[in-house]
Amino acid sequence: MILNELLQNIEKLTQNFDTIAEERKVQLETLSAYVQKKFDEQKTPKLIVICTHNSRRSHLGQLWLAAAADYYQLSALETYSGGTEATAFNPNAIAAVKRIGFQVSKLVEAENPIYKIQWKEDQEAYQAFSKRFEEAPNPTQEFSAIMVCSEADEGCPFVPGTDFRIALPFDDPKAFDGTPQEAEKYDERTEQIGTEMLYVMSKVSVK
Repeated sequence: MILNELLQNIEKLTQNFDTIAEERKVQLETLSAYVQKKFDEQKTPKLIVICTHNSRRSHLGQLWLAAAADYYQLSALETYSGGTEATAFNPNAIAAVKRIGFQVSKLVEAENPIYKIQWKEDQEAYQAFSKRFEEAPNPTQEFSAIMVCSEADEGCPFVPGTDFRIALPFDDPKAFDGTPQEAEKYDERTEQIGTEMLYVMSKVSVK
């Protein structure tokens, strides 16, 4: 069962599908089609969300894909995140994840901390930390590469091992770090990514 506060926010976000631009929906539905094809072939869809530093948007995308898959009862799907370089999961993004209803605690204190994140009750917590996209535990073959920043998309035109690649850029909330709009803009981006990843999974079904 998805955690109550997060579930309430998911249900709100599913009411926002009509705010997604039609051309964006077309892009999102190509990702839905990839996931559907994998299920139809009785294979496990594996999705890696990639941005430059694996610090903000890629983590948000991964967590939302995982929560959306559970919301739509597509639990066989596997989600991952990575960067073209590794830094750390940004504290402002962590704060936004908590505000939307994910349960987060720090597992390892370090320059690149490891966080324990849950979106369901009685769940074995997901361990989130910054890593390059080709590093463990990420898969190295037969996965979808979802590029969520233009820098990573341009800087990494070829992702080895992928069988599907899509550019779905989101504006970086980093631009508002240290400003009065910081929390507002991180929440805005978190909700946008959540809405779009929920939309992707809403178009998939397991027969």
